[in-house]
Amino acid sequence: MSTAAIPGAPLPVRTPGSRARGRHRRPERPEIPAGAPALVLAVPATAGPESRSVVEELLSIVRTEQNGVRTAVGYLPGNGSEAADSEERTVAELLALAAETGMPMPILVPLVPGPHTFLTELHALAAEYGAPVTDPLGPHPLLAEAVHVRLSEAGLARADRARLFAIATAADGVVLTTVGGEDAAAAAGITGVLLAARLAVPVVAAALDVPGSVAAAVNHLKDTGSQRPALAPLVIGPEADSELLATAAEETGCPSAAPLGAYPSVGQLIASTYLAALPAPSPEDLARAEAAAAAGAEGVTEGARGAHAAAEGYAGQ
Repeated sequence: MSTAAIPGAPLPVRTPGSRARGRHRRPERPEIPAGAPALVLAVPATAGPESRSVVEELLSIVRTEQNGVRTAVGYLPGNGSEAADSEERTVAELLALAAETGMPMPILVPLVPGPHTFLTELHALAAEYGAPVTDPLGPHPLLAEAVHVRLSEAGLARADRARLFAIATAADGVVLTTVGGEDAAAAAGITGVLLAARLAVPVVAAALDVPGSVAAAVNHLKDTGSQRPALAPLVIGPEADSELLATAAEETGCPSAAPLGAYPSVGQLIASTYLAALPAPSPEDLARAEAAAAAGAEGVTEGARGAHAAAEGYAGQ
């Protein structure tokens, strides 16, 4: 399954994790309030081996980042041949199931780094059910970090600027490629600025699905002095046809990094985007949280008093 669900359940159940112990444990993540809507990762692709593998890894990161969150995956409708024997659901099916069972409408988090044609369809579908849809995952500094890492893995950039050794194949200019037309390229420019600051080389954005856009960006870099331009996909994976990436590299003669895929920061962005979209807690929820915190503080105080009394008794012996 693509979620931590009970077989046959319309949406997965909460999967709380165990609380870490010890002085050096990681700070606790914000707790998901009881009855909070589920997170549905809206994937701009049909269910298939490639999209499924990326999504599974991302949701694993989300659950690690935020214990207790209920997650599900919604795909685009396919041709029906796979759906009959598959447990994957479309976004429309998940929303319909939530409505039929009286569950809170899930929060839809689109798996795209910026503007995409998929969003128009997603918003229209969500409006039919009154389901909230978050903004795309970018632009964001974490996406710039992910692109930087993919470039370094391909030998096209230093791992970090603090290491002052040379890489013979390092690019001296980067074309940040995305999908979603000119709007996506314009939005990617913000991430491009963040990436340029990390790499200390010029970065321009281009749309893979606009003919001539990537070639024009490469020529611009060459005209301004770049001799080894490279392509860096600002693409998670499912939202772009893999042939677009291969064709762009072949036509421009430029090396290319891999798509972002299930890089950890992408999962972190999904979790934080969901948390930001959660409804504000009610006064009753806040009162219960304050009472629990007060009870915990009282217990700590009583424990400290007992320890102090024991120490005084020991000193008097």
